[in-house]
Amino acid sequence: MKSLSVMAMVMLSFSFAANAQKGKWVSLFDGKTIDQWHIYNKSGVDPKWQVEDGAIVLTAGGAGDLVTNKDYGDFELELEWKISEGGNSGIMFHVIEDAKYNAPYYTGPEMQVLDNERHPDAKQGKNGNRLATSLYDMIPPSDPSAYKPAMEWNKVKLVIKDGKATHYMNGKKVVEYPTSGPVWDKMVSESKFAKWEAFGKSSTGKIALQDHGNKVWFRNIRIREL
Repeated sequence: MKSLSVMAMVMLSFSFAANAQKGKWVSLFDGKTIDQWHIYNKSGVDPKWQVEDGAIVLTAGGAGDLVTNKDYGDFELELEWKISEGGNSGIMFHVIEDAKYNAPYYTGPEMQVLDNERHPDAKQGKNGNRLATSLYDMIPPSDPSAYKPAMEWNKVKLVIKDGKATHYMNGKKVVEYPTSGPVWDKMVSESKFAKWEAFGKSSTGKIALQDHGNKVWFRNIRIREL
């Protein structure tokens, strides 16, 4: 009985430690090193991803997408991004890292990063569903005016909790949707991802910063698990 009691106390202490970690903000970038990230399906970081003035910068295309070392399920992510003129990038979540997928976008839904004025993607898709902070190719932002143009910083927040996702841009809630179920399945079926069997199927995974070939900056990246 005594040994069972000790085991129960140990298990309880582990549970308290795990719960204490949840809800605590954790930095994913210290402004100096990119050691909490690696290139998708590779180890380490390509030198085209640099640190400049406290920001992670993709200096040239061909580096590959950055993904977190850790997987996340429910979370709140905050960061700032700045896109070059005519540029395109993205922030993906619940990315499955596996050699059978060539890039994060095969599995992870995307919060769009875009120069709305100059990049052609802004006028493609349906009803603005490829504008900055959209759920890419599925849901447009409810207030596109919340966006700041190329070479200005945009502060965004992505919340994934209890099967629902919410996108915020510069303090405004602009997109909301379920991450599974019939409504989600219908959205996917009407998008470019309709025949991608693993797209949006996982409830946990990496967070990705996309190399779309254009210069892009990310800073003040932090996350808390919910």
